Amino acid sequence: MGPQENATLVRRGYEAFSAGDMDTLRDLFVEDAVWHVGGTGPLSGDKKGRDAILAYFGELYARSNGSMRVTVEDVAAGDRYTVGVQFSHAERDGKTMDMRQVIVFSIADGKVTEGTEMQEETTLVSDFWS
Repeated sequence: MGPQENATLVRRGYEAFSAGDMDTLRDLFVEDAVWHVGGTGPLSGDKKGRDAILAYFGELYARSNGSMRVTVEDVAAGDRYTVGVQFSHAERDGKTMDMRQVIVFSIADGKVTEGTEMQEETTLVSDFWS
């Protein structure tokens, strides 16, 4: 697959995430994929394996009482990485999180093998999910 196909795959992943379509998301990841979440909060750290990644996505929805929303601003694909730029919104315990985030995706043979989240404000994200 080339950059265009990888960008299409990432956009499909964003659509599935926004729809809560875990079956489609499951199909987009290799079984031993790894997802990196920066910061020091309770959701930070590496999620190893497709099931752990999907559980993390579910935790975002659960902790935000379903208010988690992601708007894709852009997807850029190169030879090694595909980058998704998103605006994230969530509400929790009277707090609101609105911020831009970037996810760097590694893709091989049409599946995501690794994702690395980078937040605009790591401390804000850690405090929000705590």
